[in-house]
Order: sequence, then structure tokens, then C-alpha cells
Amino acid sequence: MLKERIKLFGLQGLFWITFFIISRITFLFYHFDQASSLSFKEIGTILFLGLRMDLAMTGYWLILTGLLLTAPVQNIKFIARLHGFITVLLLSISVTIVIIDLELYSHWGFRMNTTPLFYAGPEAVASVNVIRLVILFVLFIALLASFILFYFKFISKKFSSLLSLPLVWAPVMFLITGCLFIPIRSSFSVAPLNTGVVYFHKTKIFPNHAGINVVWNFFRSVSSKDGLKYPGNFFEGSNPEEVVKEMMRSENPGPSLLTTSKPNIILIILESFTAKIIEPLGGLPNITPRLNQLVHEGVLFDNFYASGDRTDKGLLAILSAYPAQPLSSIIKYPEKTQSLPYLPKSLASLGYTTSFVYGGDIGFANMESYLTTAGFSHITEDDDFDESIDNSKWGVADHFVFERLLQESDSAKNPFFKVMLSLSSHEPFEVPMETVIKGNDERSLFLNSCLYTDKSLGAFIDEAKKTSWWKNTLIVITADHGHRFPNAEELKDKERFKIPMLWLGGAITKQDTVIHTLSGQTDIANTLLGQLSNTQSVFPFSKNILDTHVTPFAVYVFNNGFGYIDVKGETIYDFDYKNYIKQENNAESILAGKAYMQSLFNDYNTR
Repeated sequence: MLKERIKLFGLQGLFWITFFIISRITFLFYHFDQASSLSFKEIGTILFLGLRMDLAMTGYWLILTGLLLTAPVQNIKFIARLHGFITVLLLSISVTIVIIDLELYSHWGFRMNTTPLFYAGPEAVASVNVIRLVILFVLFIALLASFILFYFKFISKKFSSLLSLPLVWAPVMFLITGCLFIPIRSSFSVAPLNTGVVYFHKTKIFPNHAGINVVWNFFRSVSSKDGLKYPGNFFEGSNPEEVVKEMMRSENPGPSLLTTSKPNIILIILESFTAKIIEPLGGLPNITPRLNQLVHEGVLFDNFYASGDRTDKGLLAILSAYPAQPLSSIIKYPEKTQSLPYLPKSLASLGYTTSFVYGGDIGFANMESYLTTAGFSHITEDDDFDESIDNSKWGVADHFVFERLLQESDSAKNPFFKVMLSLSSHEPFEVPMETVIKGNDERSLFLNSCLYTDKSLGAFIDEAKKTSWWKNTLIVITADHGHRFPNAEELKDKERFKIPMLWLGGAITKQDTVIHTLSGQTDIANTLLGQLSNTQSVFPFSKNILDTHVTPFAVYVFNNGFGYIDVKGETIYDFDYKNYIKQENNAESILAGKAYMQSLFNDYNTR
């Protein structure tokens, strides 16, 4: 009787291990474009190292099986039915996570955790290509149905035919169940299992990610999200804040680029406008012809980087000069964001009227909470537009929003600070324009949407030049983050984070000028305020790019890792790998990067 239960226990374990292995193979096939570049040895290493995490997740899913097999009850059929229900439930949850992760990885570049749940909604589903949705649905049904059929054909019947377990053997079965802590913990040392155990590749992140058991990764994230606290010992020195303060030190505001110390300011944040599509920044030709032309009318910052990889992180970096975090987005926690510094409030204190213009749902990703706290006196969103033009998946198309921005600027009280966030170059890349770049693949659709937004931007600038406020206005054009298209770099690569920043307008004194200083989104605040003769900075993570003695560097953050770039090279650190996966700088640069992140961790933990 005990022997049959032990065999059944092992069979159920084999069931789950097989499921997780097949799930990993499915992941590799779904991302064949990246997996095809791997050698047989690398794929074998992925499967071998991933087995350790599969065993851990199998251990969790086997706990209830072990307890049911331990119960010395007479009604075996009830136990069998209960176990069948539990297995189908756990299988449904697991398949759902596996299938969602397949597509999310294409967009996010990391295995699924709780982060995507924060952005879940109709807009997110609408971002997925219809053909992809059909493929995912078929995979979901195939994976779920095949394992349910397998279970009821080979395992369920064995449960129903079990004999009652004598009470004397129950402690033995309970002890066997208790031994599941060995694969679950996967270690006898102090440190429990973590994703770093599957990291083996030092140059490519995809094979490391492929080894992760995504179900384990998701539930690990669920269990730790509320108590997230970043490490206090990443930086070996005693005072990282002093190091960062020196990195941000400003001796003078630098040369003035403006005709007035109090111009109107329009900050245009373009969705996903990566440098890879902008020819003057080394990108593709003819995708942004208007922007390519406009760079000759103002000041281009050609070594400029996004802080993170999501819109909410970009907004925080631009409007609060607050860097993106590796495992969280501070915008999710109003109790933390309420204590941040805000560029709109700093400008309001100088007499500016402030407003925010967006064609989408301002409630998405806690944006409304953040923007209201930031001090914008007026916020325009999709509900403020006529329903007849609010007809795309994400909201109002960009050219309508630019028209609204122009109208509001015409009636605004001077000096004004207006921020506009575009959206048409977001998946699914729907634009009200005749297709210029042919093709239904995502790359072509993305490029076509960028061309449309560029055209809309150009039309706005043309009309703005005819207004009375143009001569006294600075327009700052940048992006919220980069994008994986048009190339297929890994999320850790700096090319995915390089974005434009262009200053132009009637208030600009220089034209056809390029600033090569390494910098990023968090530097917008103090650079702008420096031009307004405001030297009292409340933004500790922001430097004045135009200061002649500025320390040139940029930091970008991806999922549980960061890149640090300075004039001596680049380093990329992965917290899962617990080491550098790229290292070009010297010891001083490595120290600066670590101090920067530790200072951010300390600040985040105490807010």
C-alpha cells in the first residue's frame, strides 16, 4: 500500500517535470529567432540548468499531492476526485503563465513576474497582433488539453484504485512529502534558490532567461512584491551619496542657449522613439524626415539615454529626475512618489502655469495619481477629445493631440510649461495614414507608426512657428524610452536605451549645434533649471549637461540589472547573475556605477 503511493507520488512528480521541460522547449521554439543562434551545447546547458528550477517548482506543486497521499482516509474516490481538481487547477494556472510569458518576453525582454499585471488591461491585449493571439490560443489549448488527457489516462485511475493507508504508514508518507523542501530550496546553504542558478552565458542574456522556470519566477515575484527592499550592501564604500553628489556637481550653469530667462517650455515626449530610427543619431534613413530636418534648427544632444524601458519609468525620470529601478516602478506606490521632487512644481514656483496633454487613458499605470501630485494644474486625456476621433486601441491619434497642444498653447497664460506624451507609435501601431512602409510584420508597422508621428510633429512645429508665442518658446523633444525594433538587441544592450533630445524654438539662440556629452532623462530637470538661472536644485540624481565641468555619464536600468556608460567605456551588471556581464571601464568607473545604484536603492528603501 505504501509502495503504490510512493510510485504514484513519483509519477505525479514526473508529470510536472515533463510539463516544465516541454514549456521551456515551447519557449525556445516561440523565440526561434533568438534560439536559432545558440549552439547545441548552449541549448543543452539551458535544459540541464533549468531542470534545477523545474524540480523546485515541481516540489511546490507536489506538496498537496503528498498530503493527500498521506491522509489515512477510507473514501479514496473523494481523494482521487479532489486531487484531479487540484491538478487541473494548478495546470491551468501554469499553462496560463507559460503562454502569457511567451508573448510578453517579446515586448519586455524578461521572464514574466508581477510587473506586467500592473499594466494589464484591454489596451495591453490590443497591443498583440491578431495572428499572434491565435497562435497563443492554439498553444494554450494544446498544452492544457494534452496534459489533462495524460493525467486522467495514466494517473487519475491509479489514485482511484489505491487502498486505504494504515495509520502506521502515514508518518512515513508525511516524511517523504516533507523531503520536498530539498528540491524546493535546491540548496543546503544559507542562500535559497534564485534565478542566478541558470545564468551561464556571459555575453547573451537570452540563453540565461530561457533557463528560468517562469511559473516559479512569477510566484516568487508575487511573494516578494509587497516587501521589496533593495540591498544595502551593493556598494562596498561607506557613503555612496557623497560619490553621487560629486558626480552631479555643478560649478556653473554653462552657456545660455536661450534669449530669455523665462521662456515658455513645451516638452514633447514621443512614445518609443529610439535613436535607431533617427538618421542624425546613426539610425535608419527616411523614417523621421521631419525630425532629421529639425535637428539643424536647434541643439541636438546625441549621447542621450533613457533611464528605463517603460513609459511610467520615463515620466518619472523626466519629470522627477528619478532613475528607473531594477525590480519595481516607484509610480506604483503613491506613498513613495508623494515625497519625490517634481519639475512642474519647481517651474510653478517660478511663475509658470503647468499642464499635461495626452490622448490616452491617464489612469493607466497610476499616471493620474503621479501627474496630479506632480502639480500639473490641468491634465488633458482621452475623455477630453471628441468620441469620433478616440478610435484607436490606445486612444487619440497623435496628430489630433498635437492639434490640441497647439490650441491650448494659444490660450495659455505666459510663461507656460506644457508636457505632451504621444502614443501612436505604441503597439499595435495603428495610425490614420496611408501605409508608406509596406508589410504587416511588427517591425514594418512600428516604422510606419514612427513615420506618422514624425509627420504629425513636423506639422505641429510648422503651425507653432506662425503663433505669437513661438519667439518666446523653448521646445524640448525627447522619448519616453527606446524600443527593440528595428533591430533585435537584447534588453541589456545600450542601443535599446539611446533616444533623442532636441531643443529648438524661437527662444533658442543656437542652431545646427550638437552636444556630445553623455547624459540621460534624469538630467533634463537641472539642465532646464540651469538655463532659467535656478541654481537651487532639489533633484539629487540630475546633472546640468551644459555645465562646462560636468561629469559625462549615463545610467540605464533593465529588469534586475543596469548599464553604466562613461567616456572610458561601459559596464553592465546583472543582479541575477550577481556579476558584470560586460566590463570595459576602469575601477573608478565601476565604483561610480555601484555608488549610483546604491544611492538609488537607499533612497527608494527610505521613501
